[in-house]
Amino acid sequence: MSIATEKPAAAGPSGDAVHEHYSRLLEGMARAVAAKGYAETTIADIVREAAVSRRTFYEHFTTKAECLIALYEAASKLALRAVSEAFDPAQPWHAQVERAMSAYFDYLAQDPVLLRTLFVEILGLGMPGLAARRRVNDEIASFIQLAINGGGSQEGPAAHLTSEMAMTVVGGINELVLQAIEQDQAGSLGQLVAPATRLVRAVAAESSR
Repeated sequence: MSIATEKPAAAGPSGDAVHEHYSRLLEGMARAVAAKGYAETTIADIVREAAVSRRTFYEHFTTKAECLIALYEAASKLALRAVSEAFDPAQPWHAQVERAMSAYFDYLAQDPVLLRTLFVEILGLGMPGLAARRRVNDEIASFIQLAINGGGSQEGPAAHLTSEMAMTVVGGINELVLQAIEQDQAGSLGQLVAPATRLVRAVAAESSR
């Protein structure tokens, strides 16, 4: 699961360096937790993997947990981008759900160990972790709502998915992923495409009544 960032950099060479260090720290965090798990990962591990100094780490983050949250949000944005790129607004939404779900699960399945860290450890960070999870879920739910509600065509009208029902879809998909992780099937997330597709279609159909 390759991690990139969209953190804005200040203008000029120094700004580019700041952005590069931030990106390297997230990549370092990803490699460290993939190798050792979050609990055993130390800041020393992160800066070693990132090839930066401990001082550089503290210029961007105050704690290991803060770095994990940043990694979680960056990975989630890339997962959402994968879905967005797979979704064609010119086509009816119901014909594209399976393709979008495949793109999402394919991205998540790239690194099962990191996936477990991001989906499970984020829940153990207390309120900051929950707040990050809420921000990510809100962003995904908003995308789903806009994509489905704007997906009308000559082949059928758009659905009318409410924000609450969009969040229901996100929650259901998250639970499917957590269940796969719990059952050591994180590398086989493709099996979730069919049930996730049925969930999205069923909720959208019910919401449109």
